[in-house]
This record gives sequence, structure tokens and C-alpha cells, in this order.
Amino acid sequence: MKNNSMATAKSPMLFACGLQMKNRFMLAPLTNLQSHEDGTLSDDELNWLTMRAKGQFGLVMTCATSVQHNGRSWKGQLGIHTDEHIEGHKRLTTALRELGSLSVVQLHHGGVRANAELTGEQVVAPSESEKYKARALSTTEVEQLRDDFIAAAVRAKQAGYDGVEVHGAHGYMITQFISTEYNRRTDKYGGSLENRARLLFEIVDGIRKACGNKFLLGVRLSPERFGMQLDEVVTISQQLIDNGKIDFLDISLWDVFKPAEETGKPLMDYFTSLDNRDVKLTVAGNLHSSAAVSKVLDAGIDFVTIGKSGILHHDFPVKVMNDPDFQSKETPVTADYLRQEGLGEAFVQYMRNWKGFVVE
Repeated sequence: MKNNSMATAKSPMLFACGLQMKNRFMLAPLTNLQSHEDGTLSDDELNWLTMRAKGQFGLVMTCATSVQHNGRSWKGQLGIHTDEHIEGHKRLTTALRELGSLSVVQLHHGGVRANAELTGEQVVAPSESEKYKARALSTTEVEQLRDDFIAAAVRAKQAGYDGVEVHGAHGYMITQFISTEYNRRTDKYGGSLENRARLLFEIVDGIRKACGNKFLLGVRLSPERFGMQLDEVVTISQQLIDNGKIDFLDISLWDVFKPAEETGKPLMDYFTSLDNRDVKLTVAGNLHSSAAVSKVLDAGIDFVTIGKSGILHHDFPVKVMNDPDFQSKETPVTADYLRQEGLGEAFVQYMRNWKGFVVE
């Protein structure tokens, strides 16, 4: 890691809303299956997240957290769709604040990727889908979904979170609205890019109005897969910046150094080329070493989002900031190693689904 990028990694960063992040490391929103059956926070999930704060992640984000019961996508998913969830969230936000990390909850609805067996309800989506056995939302239901994202953000603020991130990536509901592959609507939420992105912008505008200008607000987008068109995602990103309502843009690239499928140009370059004004930019994907973090920060990214390496090392930021040659541990690792790094049993079992992650 070069001296200038090392200094950047260690330096605090001020968001437009006035909140300061103590360094340039954010824990990615990671599915972990550790919540209780009713979506309330468990001790295992509390331990997993607070260990990352102890490991000096400047911002700790929850897993994708449901804003409607019918949007839940996996067993053990954290919820924030009822007031009964607030008390558990308060435990988490209090602990993260005491440890000096910003706390953010990621707001999520699964859309066609929701689990009907789990929710007991038919899957809903922008348009009817025989493949996913999904029915189309009515216009009124789309407006209710918008309002429930906003209501979830209000609960997050009540629970003590510093902010929220709207999950518009990885093929979930908001992605499905943006995508012409999933969205064949003919009302104000379908057709043109403006209409397909309308739900996202209405959610962002509503959260800012309901939670105020001092509340941290971010959006996660992914520019490829699930019917996403790179040029459309770039356009939406610039519009979100120009709209002046968000504090950060979180771009999930799967691999920050990969070329774009459409053009061969480095995918990250499309986002470092944005006129980002006061909006901070972070990227996620294949950041497993001090050298990789250095390269991303030197490219003009404001802070890094760490997923896999945050699972393997609760103190990944410390290791990177203290050792310019640090390289994340190779996988597979033992289940006992993961337990030592703060993963509960449900999370350990989930990681067995990822080929080559856990020693069998």
C-alpha cells in the first residue's frame, strides 16, 4: 500500500449529512441467516456485527433487512417491517456507537426472489412471472411498497441507526423495477427509464423528507446481471447524485477490477468518471489485500466495502492499515476458524453453501 493511499485509508471522511466516518472501511451488507424466525435480532447476529466494529470498520452495515413481510427472501433474515423489530435494533446501534462505528441498516424487498414458503404469501413483482409464480403489483401496491421502505427508514432512525442504504442491486425488487427483463408495466412505474427508476427515486426522496438532512442515506446498485444495462445504471447513478438527496453511492461490482461485459473498459472507471459532487462513492468486489484497497482508493473511490474478507477477518481494516503487504486468508477455512471470527452456527452452515469456503 502506497503512503498516500495508506494515509487515505486511515483518514476520517465527512458525509454531506454531517456525519463523520473514522476511516475508509465499510462492512458489506452480508446475508448471514442468524436472526430469529420473526426477524428480530439475535445474540449471534449482534456478536457478528459488533466484532466488526471492534475490528475497526468505520461503518458497519446490517444484512439486507426486510421492509415488508412478503419480501423476505431467506430464513433467518433480519426485519425492520414492524415496530416489534425496533428493540433488537436498538441493542445493535447502541453497541456500534459505543465502539465508534457508524451504523446503517440496508432496506430490502426480494420481489421475485422472495421465499413464498417462508412468508406464506404469493411472490409479488413489477410484472407477472410464470417462472417465479409471481403476480404483478397494482399501482396502489407499488405506492404502498414505497411507503413501507420509507416507514422502515423511520424505524431505523427511531432505533438509533445513523442511516440506511436502499438495496437497488443484485436482482431484488428495485432492480426488477429498473430492468426491462422483469418490468413490463404500462403505468407510471414502467416503460421509460424514468418510469422504471421512479420507485427508487420516490423512496429516496421520501426517506430524506421523513428522516431529515442529518440522516445518512445511501443507495446500492449493481451495473450488470439481472437485466441491468450498464448505461442505464450509470445514468441513474448520476441522477441520484444530481438529485442531491443521497450521501453515498454503493456500487457492487463482484470484482472491482473486471472489464465491463459490454465494452471491455474497466467497470469501475464508469463510476469514478461520474461528477459525484458531495456524494461519496464506494465499491465492493474482490478486495482481499492491502494492495487492492490501495489501488481502489488511488483510483478515486472514497471508501471501500468489504465482504468476503470481512467474514474471514473481523479486523480486516486494522490488518490493512498496519501492513502494506497484507493478504487475506486463503479459503477453504475450518468451521472453527469462522466461529473464532464471530460467525454463529447458522452463518457457518450458510457459508458451506459457497463452494470452497469451508473445509469439509
